[in-house]
Amino acid sequence: MAAHPQKSTGEQFSLRLKAFYAALFLTLGVQLPFLPVWLTAKGLDARSIGIVLAVPALIRIVAIPLASRVADRRDALRGVIILAAAGATLAFGVLAFAQGALAITLVYALASAAYAPAMMLVDIYALRGLAQRGRAYGPARLWGSAAFIAASFGAGTLLDLMAPDDLIWLMVGAMALATAAALELAPLGPEAAGNAPARASASGLLRDPAFLAAVAAASLVQASHAVYYGFSTIDWQVAGYDGRVIGALWALGVVAEIALFALSARLPSAITPMALLMIGAAGALVRWSAMALAPPLAVLPLLQCLHALSFGATHLGALAFVARVAPPGAGATAQGYFAVTLGITMAIATAFSGVLYGRFGGAAYGAMAMMAAVAWLCALAAKRLAR
Repeated sequence: MAAHPQKSTGEQFSLRLKAFYAALFLTLGVQLPFLPVWLTAKGLDARSIGIVLAVPALIRIVAIPLASRVADRRDALRGVIILAAAGATLAFGVLAFAQGALAITLVYALASAAYAPAMMLVDIYALRGLAQRGRAYGPARLWGSAAFIAASFGAGTLLDLMAPDDLIWLMVGAMALATAAALELAPLGPEAAGNAPARASASGLLRDPAFLAAVAAASLVQASHAVYYGFSTIDWQVAGYDGRVIGALWALGVVAEIALFALSARLPSAITPMALLMIGAAGALVRWSAMALAPPLAVLPLLQCLHALSFGATHLGALAFVARVAPPGAGATAQGYFAVTLGITMAIATAFSGVLYGRFGGAAYGAMAMMAAVAWLCALAAKRLAR
């Protein structure tokens, strides 16, 4: 018997989306843990590395609103994603040849200007396309997390076998795969009310205290990962752990994240987006407080499992909340507001993380714990204001 057309279409859409998520996160799986190692090999100190790593967050402020406006105005999510992926591939290729802190910062800014919108817009594309086909977001998104594991573990193994300044080519190759996968994404049908009035009504969210508090909470929790993203690999190297152990620790955090994404479609209805934000903030508070105390290797796997909360629960909660309150036809614009806020917060946190780590080492995680505490209070305020 022939497959039901809607089911068949949904399966094809989901498979192509999973392939793109996987390819896109291959790049991130090398970039997040090991770009600081590459930057160190290029002669940059901790302060300079902090500035370079702040660029992706800072560039969101300009790149994401521009990309989201084009995507909403022309109903061109897929097209913008393809262009962004291709631009990121080219820029990472140029980055491989950059020399000196200034040149590296400028070229990395160009790469981030393309990569950041691709990462944000694919979530909007996924939420819309999967909803149209009656499918959940989490089970598709987990393929990106699985690819992150493969990349971080693989790159960790290669770190012991190859020169650190060659790591950049792993990012270039992964981004080229993402561009090829983007070309295979299925087109989306037009969304209802995708017009100027809808976009104008999206700006009303900026006057909604509950929206602002929720966005602040999610941004602070995600930005509290700045020391972890920027300096955990270096810190673990200083502690004497080899590349395989470091890759395994990164991978374990994402395994926990995958488990949450896989179960997200089965979460009780009582666990609202606001509840997820509060859970994420609490997980981050516990995680960074413990990391500031220089825990032994035996404790690190337990703390890495908290990534399911500090990142995973926060990510799901923020996406679901913004999608719920966004006017029809303005989903990318509304998510763009969140992305810009996150970009500003992450840029500040990342730049300061270089200063803090350079001066205090692993104790810099204490500042991240304080950010998580403020985020929990913001989430609580958002919950009460939403009532």
